[in-house]
Amino acid sequence: MILGVISNHFYKYHYHPFLGHNSIPDMAAPQHPIPLLTPYKLGKFNLSHRVVLAPLTRQRSYNNVPQPHAVLYYSQRTSNGGLLIAEATGVSDTAQGYPQTPGIWTQEQVQAWKPIVDAVHAKGGVFFCQIWHVGRVSHSDYQPNGQVPISSTDKPLSPQIRSNGIDKVEFTPPRRLRTDEIPGIVNDFRLAARNAMEAGFDGVEIHGAHGYLLEQFMKDKVNDRTDEYGGSLENRCRFALEVVEAVVNEIGADRVGIRLSPFAEYSECGDSNPKQLGLYMVNALNKYGILYCHMVEPRMKTVGEKIECPYSLVPMRKAFNGTFIAAGGYDRQDGINAVAQDRADLVAYGRFFLANPDLPKRFALDAPLNKYHRDTFYISDPVLGYTDYPFLDQETNGVAS
Repeated sequence: MILGVISNHFYKYHYHPFLGHNSIPDMAAPQHPIPLLTPYKLGKFNLSHRVVLAPLTRQRSYNNVPQPHAVLYYSQRTSNGGLLIAEATGVSDTAQGYPQTPGIWTQEQVQAWKPIVDAVHAKGGVFFCQIWHVGRVSHSDYQPNGQVPISSTDKPLSPQIRSNGIDKVEFTPPRRLRTDEIPGIVNDFRLAARNAMEAGFDGVEIHGAHGYLLEQFMKDKVNDRTDEYGGSLENRCRFALEVVEAVVNEIGADRVGIRLSPFAEYSECGDSNPKQLGLYMVNALNKYGILYCHMVEPRMKTVGEKIECPYSLVPMRKAFNGTFIAAGGYDRQDGINAVAQDRADLVAYGRFFLANPDLPKRFALDAPLNKYHRDTFYISDPVLGYTDYPFLDQETNGVAS
Protein backbone atom coordinates (compact mmCIF):
# COMPACT_ATOMS: atom_id res chain seq x y z
CA MET A 1 0.00 0.00 0.00
CA ILE A 2 1.30 3.47 -0.80
CA LEU A 3 1.21 5.19 2.58
CA GLY A 4 1.41 8.64 1.01
CA VAL A 5 -2.23 8.41 -0.05
CA ILE A 6 -3.86 7.25 3.16
CA SER A 7 -6.73 9.35 4.35
CA ASN A 8 -5.73 10.75 7.74
CA HIS A 9 -4.91 14.22 6.31
CA PHE A 10 -3.25 16.90 8.38
CA TYR A 11 -5.59 19.91 8.77
CA LYS A 12 -5.02 23.30 10.27
CA TYR A 13 -4.80 23.12 14.07
CA HIS A 14 -3.98 19.40 13.87
CA TYR A 15 -1.56 18.36 16.59
CA HIS A 16 1.79 17.40 15.09
CA PRO A 17 4.15 15.20 17.18
CA PHE A 18 7.20 17.41 16.48
CA LEU A 19 5.70 20.82 15.82
CA GLY A 20 2.98 21.07 18.47
CA HIS A 21 -0.49 22.59 18.16
CA ASN A 22 -1.37 25.26 15.60
CA SER A 23 2.11 25.04 14.11
CA ILE A 24 1.54 24.16 10.46
CA PRO A 25 0.67 27.30 8.51
CA ASP A 26 -1.52 27.62 5.44
CA MET A 27 -3.32 24.33 5.92
CA ALA A 28 -6.80 25.29 4.69
CA ALA A 29 -6.52 22.41 2.24
CA PRO A 30 -5.73 18.92 3.52
CA GLN A 31 -2.20 17.59 3.04
CA HIS A 32 -1.07 14.02 2.70
CA PRO A 33 1.11 12.89 5.58
CA ILE A 34 4.74 12.13 4.87
CA PRO A 35 5.08 8.31 4.91
CA LEU A 36 8.29 8.43 6.98
CA LEU A 37 6.47 10.47 9.63
CA THR A 38 3.36 8.35 10.03
CA PRO A 39 2.70 6.36 13.23
CA TYR A 40 3.78 2.73 13.48
CA LYS A 41 3.04 -0.02 15.99
CA LEU A 42 6.30 -1.80 16.87
CA GLY A 43 4.94 -4.75 18.83
CA LYS A 44 3.78 -3.31 22.15
CA PHE A 45 5.38 0.07 21.40
CA ASN A 46 3.47 2.89 19.71
CA LEU A 47 5.82 4.93 17.56
CA SER A 48 4.76 8.38 16.35
CA HIS A 49 7.09 8.24 13.33
CA ARG A 50 9.48 5.89 11.54
CA VAL A 51 12.78 7.78 11.89
CA VAL A 52 15.08 5.66 14.08
CA LEU A 53 18.30 6.72 15.80
CA ALA A 54 20.83 4.18 14.54
CA PRO A 55 23.33 2.69 17.00
CA LEU A 56 26.38 4.97 16.86
CA THR A 57 29.70 4.26 18.56
CA ARG A 58 30.82 7.57 20.12
CA GLN A 59 33.72 6.49 22.40
CA ARG A 60 32.81 8.73 25.33
CA SER A 61 32.19 6.05 27.98
CA TYR A 62 35.31 6.35 30.09
CA ASN A 63 36.66 3.03 31.39
CA ASN A 64 33.75 1.33 29.58
CA VAL A 65 31.21 2.98 31.91
CA PRO A 66 28.41 5.17 30.45
CA GLN A 67 28.82 8.79 31.57
CA PRO A 68 26.42 11.54 32.70
CA HIS A 69 27.00 13.49 29.47
CA ALA A 70 25.21 10.66 27.63
CA VAL A 71 22.01 11.71 29.42
CA LEU A 72 21.94 14.94 27.44
CA TYR A 73 23.13 13.32 24.19
CA TYR A 74 20.34 10.72 24.08
CA SER A 75 17.60 12.94 25.50
CA GLN A 76 18.41 15.59 22.85
CA ARG A 77 17.68 12.96 20.19
CA THR A 78 14.47 11.72 21.79
CA SER A 79 11.05 12.60 20.44
CA ASN A 80 7.77 11.44 21.93
CA GLY A 81 7.15 8.04 20.31
CA GLY A 82 10.58 7.85 18.66
CA LEU A 83 12.77 4.72 18.63
CA LEU A 84 16.41 5.05 19.68
CA ILE A 85 19.02 2.29 19.54
CA ALA A 86 21.93 2.83 21.91
CA GLU A 87 25.55 2.64 20.81
CA ALA A 88 27.12 -0.82 20.66
CA THR A 89 27.57 -2.03 24.23
CA GLY A 90 29.95 -4.79 25.26
CA VAL A 91 28.62 -8.05 26.70
CA SER A 92 31.84 -8.95 28.55
CA ASP A 93 35.39 -7.85 29.28
CA THR A 94 36.55 -9.71 26.14
CA ALA A 95 34.00 -7.90 23.91
CA GLN A 96 35.90 -4.61 23.63
CA GLY A 97 37.86 -3.42 20.61
CA TYR A 98 37.79 0.37 20.81
CA PRO A 99 38.63 2.92 23.49
CA GLN A 100 35.92 4.28 25.79
CA THR A 101 33.01 2.17 24.53
CA PRO A 102 30.31 1.24 27.06
CA GLY A 103 29.63 -2.17 28.52
CA ILE A 104 26.75 -3.77 30.35
CA TRP A 105 28.40 -6.73 32.07
CA THR A 106 28.99 -5.12 35.50
CA GLN A 107 26.62 -3.64 38.07
CA GLU A 108 28.48 -0.34 37.85
CA GLN A 109 27.66 -0.18 34.14
CA VAL A 110 24.03 -1.15 34.70
CA GLN A 111 23.60 1.60 37.30
CA ALA A 112 25.31 4.13 35.02
CA TRP A 113 22.88 3.35 32.18
CA LYS A 114 19.78 3.92 34.36
CA PRO A 115 19.68 7.75 34.32
CA ILE A 116 20.33 7.73 30.56
CA VAL A 117 17.42 5.37 29.95
CA ASP A 118 15.23 7.34 32.36
CA ALA A 119 15.93 10.56 30.44
CA VAL A 120 14.81 8.97 27.16
CA HIS A 121 11.67 7.57 28.75
CA ALA A 122 10.90 10.94 30.36
CA LYS A 123 10.56 12.40 26.85
CA GLY A 124 8.42 9.51 25.61
CA GLY A 125 11.09 7.63 23.70
CA VAL A 126 11.48 3.89 23.16
CA PHE A 127 15.06 2.78 23.89
CA PHE A 128 16.82 -0.43 22.85
CA CYS A 129 20.37 -1.37 23.85
CA GLN A 130 22.59 -2.79 21.11
CA ILE A 131 24.73 -5.57 22.61
CA TRP A 132 27.92 -6.70 20.87
CA HIS A 133 31.15 -8.62 20.92
CA VAL A 134 33.83 -7.38 18.54
CA GLY A 135 35.67 -10.70 18.24
CA ARG A 136 38.91 -10.29 16.29
CA VAL A 137 38.36 -6.56 15.64
CA SER A 138 40.42 -5.86 18.74
CA HIS A 139 43.88 -5.66 20.25
CA SER A 140 45.42 -7.18 23.35
CA ASP A 141 45.43 -3.67 24.88
CA TYR A 142 41.62 -3.89 25.19
CA GLN A 143 41.54 -7.45 26.49
CA PRO A 144 41.61 -8.67 30.10
CA ASN A 145 45.17 -9.40 31.24
CA GLY A 146 46.43 -8.48 27.76
CA GLN A 147 45.19 -11.75 26.27
CA VAL A 148 44.60 -12.14 22.54
CA PRO A 149 41.11 -11.48 21.12
CA ILE A 150 38.77 -14.39 20.41
CA SER A 151 37.07 -15.23 17.12
CA SER A 152 35.67 -18.01 14.95
CA THR A 153 39.12 -18.21 13.38
CA ASP A 154 42.79 -17.55 14.02
CA LYS A 155 43.14 -15.64 10.74
CA PRO A 156 44.55 -12.16 11.47
CA LEU A 157 42.90 -8.93 10.39
CA SER A 158 44.94 -6.49 8.29
CA PRO A 159 45.70 -3.03 9.75
CA GLN A 160 43.08 -0.42 8.86
CA ILE A 161 43.15 3.34 8.35
CA ARG A 162 40.90 5.19 10.78
CA SER A 163 38.00 7.32 9.54
CA ASN A 164 40.22 10.41 9.80
CA GLY A 165 42.23 8.95 6.90
CA ILE A 166 45.52 9.23 8.80
CA ASP A 167 45.89 6.95 11.81
CA LYS A 168 46.45 3.25 11.33
CA VAL A 169 44.77 0.70 13.60
CA GLU A 170 46.59 -2.54 14.37
CA PHE A 171 44.81 -5.73 15.45
CA THR A 172 46.22 -8.60 17.48
CA PRO A 173 45.89 -11.96 15.66
CA PRO A 174 42.93 -13.74 17.30
CA ARG A 175 42.58 -17.06 19.03
CA ARG A 176 40.07 -19.52 17.58
CA LEU A 177 37.36 -20.32 20.14
CA ARG A 178 37.18 -23.96 21.15
CA THR A 179 33.80 -25.60 20.59
CA ASP A 180 33.29 -26.00 24.33
CA GLU A 181 33.86 -22.25 24.91
CA ILE A 182 31.05 -21.08 22.65
CA PRO A 183 28.18 -21.69 25.13
CA GLY A 184 29.95 -19.32 27.53
CA ILE A 185 29.91 -16.53 24.95
CA VAL A 186 26.23 -17.21 24.25
CA ASN A 187 25.63 -16.88 28.00
CA ASP A 188 27.43 -13.51 28.03
CA PHE A 189 24.84 -12.20 25.55
CA ARG A 190 22.03 -13.63 27.68
CA LEU A 191 23.32 -11.94 30.82
CA ALA A 192 23.86 -8.67 28.96
CA ALA A 193 20.22 -8.76 27.85
CA ARG A 194 19.11 -9.37 31.42
CA ASN A 195 21.26 -6.46 32.59
CA ALA A 196 19.77 -4.22 29.89
CA MET A 197 16.33 -4.97 31.29
CA GLU A 198 17.57 -4.15 34.79
CA ALA A 199 18.89 -0.82 33.47
CA GLY A 200 15.37 -0.08 32.17
CA PHE A 201 15.85 -0.51 28.43
CA ASP A 202 12.76 -1.51 26.44
CA GLY A 203 14.67 -4.26 24.62
CA VAL A 204 17.98 -5.23 23.06
CA GLU A 205 19.37 -5.32 19.55
CA ILE A 206 21.88 -8.13 19.00
CA HIS A 207 24.76 -6.81 16.87
CA GLY A 208 25.17 -9.41 14.12
CA ALA A 209 26.65 -6.99 11.57
CA HIS A 210 29.73 -5.04 10.49
CA GLY A 211 32.39 -7.71 10.80
CA TYR A 212 32.08 -8.36 14.53
CA LEU A 213 31.95 -11.72 16.29
CA LEU A 214 28.59 -13.00 15.06
CA GLU A 215 29.50 -12.19 11.47
CA GLN A 216 32.91 -13.79 11.92
CA PHE A 217 30.97 -17.02 12.39
CA MET A 218 28.30 -16.40 9.75
CA LYS A 219 30.47 -15.44 6.77
CA ASP A 220 32.50 -17.99 4.83
CA LYS A 221 35.37 -15.66 3.96
CA VAL A 222 36.29 -15.63 7.65
CA ASN A 223 34.88 -18.81 9.21
CA ASP A 224 37.23 -21.69 8.44
CA ARG A 225 36.05 -23.99 11.22
CA THR A 226 35.54 -27.73 10.82
CA ASP A 227 33.30 -28.31 13.85
CA GLU A 228 29.51 -27.85 14.06
CA TYR A 229 30.01 -24.06 13.86
CA GLY A 230 31.74 -24.10 10.47
CA GLY A 231 31.36 -25.33 6.92
CA SER A 232 27.69 -25.33 5.88
CA LEU A 233 25.50 -22.23 5.98
CA GLU A 234 23.47 -23.83 8.75
CA ASN A 235 26.58 -24.45 10.82
CA ARG A 236 27.98 -20.97 10.28
CA CYS A 237 24.71 -19.38 11.44
CA ARG A 238 24.38 -21.69 14.45
CA PHE A 239 26.22 -19.42 16.91
CA ALA A 240 24.21 -16.31 15.99
CA LEU A 241 20.94 -18.20 16.31
CA GLU A 242 21.98 -19.69 19.65
CA VAL A 243 22.57 -16.13 20.85
CA VAL A 244 19.10 -15.12 19.60
CA GLU A 245 17.48 -18.11 21.30
CA ALA A 246 19.22 -17.45 24.61
CA VAL A 247 18.27 -13.76 24.60
CA VAL A 248 14.66 -14.53 23.60
CA ASN A 249 14.39 -17.08 26.40
CA GLU A 250 15.77 -14.53 28.87
CA ILE A 251 13.76 -11.39 28.06
CA GLY A 252 11.05 -12.41 25.55
CA ALA A 253 10.93 -12.27 21.75
CA ASP A 254 8.86 -9.06 21.84
CA ARG A 255 11.90 -7.21 23.21
CA VAL A 256 14.54 -8.56 20.82
CA GLY A 257 15.89 -7.20 17.54
CA ILE A 258 18.98 -8.04 15.52
CA ARG A 259 21.19 -6.08 13.15
CA LEU A 260 22.57 -7.86 10.10
CA SER A 261 24.74 -6.77 7.16
CA PRO A 262 25.00 -9.80 4.85
CA PHE A 263 26.20 -7.70 1.88
CA ALA A 264 28.81 -5.63 3.69
CA GLU A 265 32.48 -6.43 3.97
CA TYR A 266 33.45 -4.51 7.09
CA SER A 267 36.75 -5.68 8.64
CA GLU A 268 37.41 -8.13 5.79
CA CYS A 269 34.23 -10.01 6.69
CA GLY A 270 32.57 -11.01 3.44
CA ASP A 271 30.50 -13.92 2.20
CA SER A 272 30.46 -15.71 -1.15
CA ASN A 273 26.63 -15.69 -1.31
CA PRO A 274 25.31 -12.79 0.78
CA LYS A 275 21.72 -13.01 -0.50
CA GLN A 276 21.51 -16.68 0.49
CA LEU A 277 22.95 -15.80 3.90
CA GLY A 278 20.45 -12.99 4.43
CA LEU A 279 17.48 -15.12 3.42
CA TYR A 280 18.60 -18.05 5.56
CA MET A 281 18.93 -15.80 8.61
CA VAL A 282 15.56 -14.04 8.31
CA ASN A 283 13.76 -17.33 7.76
CA ALA A 284 15.51 -18.83 10.78
CA LEU A 285 14.71 -15.74 12.86
CA ASN A 286 11.02 -16.14 12.03
CA LYS A 287 11.00 -19.29 14.17
CA TYR A 288 11.84 -17.21 17.23
CA GLY A 289 9.27 -14.48 16.54
CA ILE A 290 11.64 -11.63 17.34
CA LEU A 291 10.38 -8.06 17.18
CA TYR A 292 12.53 -6.69 14.38
CA CYS A 293 15.34 -7.22 11.90
CA HIS A 294 17.58 -4.22 11.24
CA MET A 295 19.49 -4.70 8.00
CA VAL A 296 22.19 -2.64 6.31
CA GLU A 297 21.72 -1.74 2.65
CA PRO A 298 23.96 -3.59 0.15
CA ARG A 299 25.18 -0.24 -1.17
CA MET A 300 27.14 0.27 2.08
CA LYS A 301 30.11 -2.01 1.42
CA THR A 302 32.27 -0.30 4.05
CA VAL A 303 31.84 2.56 6.52
CA GLY A 304 30.72 5.67 4.68
CA GLU A 305 31.32 4.21 1.23
CA LYS A 306 28.19 4.12 -0.94
CA ILE A 307 28.45 1.99 -4.09
CA GLU A 308 26.19 0.99 -6.96
CA CYS A 309 25.18 -2.64 -6.64
CA PRO A 310 22.61 -5.06 -8.06
CA TYR A 311 21.42 -6.35 -4.69
CA SER A 312 18.36 -5.33 -2.70
CA LEU A 313 16.99 -5.94 0.80
CA VAL A 314 13.50 -6.54 -0.61
CA PRO A 315 13.74 -10.39 -0.63
CA MET A 316 14.73 -10.33 3.06
CA ARG A 317 12.06 -7.76 3.85
CA LYS A 318 9.39 -9.96 2.24
CA ALA A 319 10.61 -13.12 3.97
CA PHE A 320 10.81 -11.65 7.48
CA ASN A 321 7.62 -11.77 9.56
CA GLY A 322 8.42 -8.97 12.00
CA THR A 323 9.24 -5.28 11.68
CA PHE A 324 11.94 -4.53 9.12
CA ILE A 325 14.32 -1.62 9.69
CA ALA A 326 16.55 -0.50 6.82
CA ALA A 327 19.77 1.46 7.28
CA GLY A 328 22.69 2.71 5.27
CA GLY A 329 23.09 5.94 3.33
CA TYR A 330 19.48 7.14 3.61
CA ASP A 331 18.48 10.75 3.20
CA ARG A 332 14.98 12.16 3.76
CA GLN A 333 13.61 11.31 0.32
CA ASP A 334 15.16 7.82 0.32
CA GLY A 335 13.45 7.14 3.64
CA ILE A 336 10.09 8.43 2.40
CA ASN A 337 10.38 6.23 -0.69
CA ALA A 338 11.39 3.14 1.30
CA VAL A 339 8.28 3.39 3.50
CA ALA A 340 5.92 4.42 0.70
CA GLN A 341 7.09 1.50 -1.46
CA ASP A 342 6.87 -0.93 1.48
CA ARG A 343 10.60 -1.73 1.36
CA ALA A 344 10.92 -1.01 5.08
CA ASP A 345 8.73 -0.27 8.09
CA LEU A 346 11.28 1.98 9.77
CA VAL A 347 14.46 3.70 8.59
CA ALA A 348 17.56 4.18 10.77
CA TYR A 349 19.68 7.32 10.45
CA GLY A 350 23.20 7.67 11.78
CA ARG A 351 25.32 10.64 10.70
CA PHE A 352 22.29 12.88 10.02
CA PHE A 353 20.82 12.12 13.46
CA LEU A 354 24.21 12.60 15.12
CA ALA A 355 24.39 16.16 13.73
CA ASN A 356 20.66 16.96 13.97
CA PRO A 357 19.22 16.08 17.37
CA ASP A 358 15.78 17.14 16.13
CA LEU A 359 16.01 15.18 12.86
CA PRO A 360 12.34 14.01 12.80
CA LYS A 361 11.17 17.62 13.17
CA ARG A 362 13.52 18.77 10.40
CA PHE A 363 12.23 15.99 8.16
CA ALA A 364 8.63 17.00 8.94
CA LEU A 365 9.38 20.58 7.85
CA ASP A 366 11.83 19.60 5.10
CA ALA A 367 14.19 21.99 6.88
CA PRO A 368 17.94 22.34 6.25
CA LEU A 369 20.27 19.97 8.08
CA ASN A 370 23.36 20.72 10.13
CA LYS A 371 26.57 19.44 8.60
CA TYR A 372 28.19 16.61 10.54
CA HIS A 373 31.84 16.88 11.50
CA ARG A 374 33.52 13.55 10.93
CA ASP A 375 36.67 14.51 12.83
CA THR A 376 34.67 14.69 16.08
CA PHE A 377 32.76 11.41 15.71
CA TYR A 378 35.15 9.39 17.89
CA ILE A 379 36.90 11.86 20.16
CA SER A 380 36.44 11.59 23.93
CA ASP A 381 35.29 15.18 24.51
CA PRO A 382 32.00 15.19 26.49
CA VAL A 383 30.57 18.14 24.51
CA LEU A 384 32.42 18.85 21.26
CA GLY A 385 30.75 17.08 18.33
CA TYR A 386 28.48 15.33 20.81
CA THR A 387 25.90 17.57 22.49
CA ASP A 388 26.73 20.90 20.81
CA TYR A 389 24.91 20.46 17.48
CA PRO A 390 22.16 23.12 17.35
CA PHE A 391 18.44 22.54 17.17
CA LEU A 392 16.37 24.09 14.39
CA ASP A 393 15.29 27.01 16.57
CA GLN A 394 18.93 27.80 17.35
CA GLU A 395 21.58 29.24 15.06
CA THR A 396 22.45 26.62 12.44
CA ASN A 397 26.01 25.73 11.55
CA GLY A 398 25.53 25.18 7.85
CA VAL A 399 23.50 23.02 5.55
CA ALA A 400 24.38 19.42 4.69
CA SER A 401 25.15 18.84 1.06
